[in-house]
Amino acid sequence: MSVTSRTPRSRGGRSSSGHSRSRSSRDEVVQRTGDEGLSRQERKQRTRQALLDAALARLEDHSFGALSLREVAREAGITPTAFYRHFESMEDLGLVLVDESFRSLREMLRAGRSEVAAPGDEIRASVAILVRHVHEHRAHFRFIARERSGGSAGLRTAIRHEIRLFSSELATDLARYPILRDLPTADLQMIASLIVAMMVSAVESILDAPLDRPEVEAEIRATAEQQMRLIVLGALQWRAG
Repeated sequence: MSVTSRTPRSRGGRSSSGHSRSRSSRDEVVQRTGDEGLSRQERKQRTRQALLDAALARLEDHSFGALSLREVAREAGITPTAFYRHFESMEDLGLVLVDESFRSLREMLRAGRSEVAAPGDEIRASVAILVRHVHEHRAHFRFIARERSGGSAGLRTAIRHEIRLFSSELATDLARYPILRDLPTADLQMIASLIVAMMVSAVESILDAPLDRPEVEAEIRATAEQQMRLIVLGALQWRAG
C-alpha cells in the first residue's frame, strides 16, 4: 500500500515552507514600515541609523560589551539576520558609533570659531559650547566615556586614534590666536593635548552631575575655564623661560 508523500504542516494547517515564506514576508514588512516612498538606498540608510540609535538608547544603562545583537535589532524593529546587511558585527557597529561621536566633536570645534563674541572671550565661549554639546549629544559622550577605558581593545584603539586626530585639529585651530600663533608646532600640539585631556575630564564630570543640581554644573564650568587658562598661560610662561 503506497502512502502519498506530504509536506509536514504546522498546527495552523500551513506547510513549513509556507510558514517560512510568511515569516520572511513579515520580516520584510517590519523593515519597510514607515519607509513608503523612499528609495532602496534611503531605506537602507534609515535602517542603519535606526540600529545606531537603538544601540545608543541601550547604552544609557549598559556598557557596549553587554549589548547583544538581538536586542539592538529588536529595538530598531528589524530581525537579527537583517542586522548583517548593515554591519559585519557588533564591534563594527561600535566603530561606526566612535566615528559618529567624534564627527560631532569636530563639528563643535568648527562651530565654535564663529561663536566667540570678542577677543579674550575664547575660553569662556569654548567651555560653554562644550557643555551645550554634551547635553545635545549626551548618549554619544556617555558611550565614549565608558568605552575609552573599559571597552574592547578595538574600540579603545579607535577612540585613542580619534582623540589624537581631535588634538591635532585643535592645535591647528589654536595657531589662529595672536597670543599663540608664534609658538612652535610641537608646543601647540602639547597645549592641545592638555586641553583635550581637561575636556575629557570635564565631560565625565558633567555626565555624572545630577540634572537637578545646576550649581554643580556651574562649578564644573568654572573649574574647566580656570584649567584652560592655566594651561595656556603656563605654556606661554614655560616657553618664555
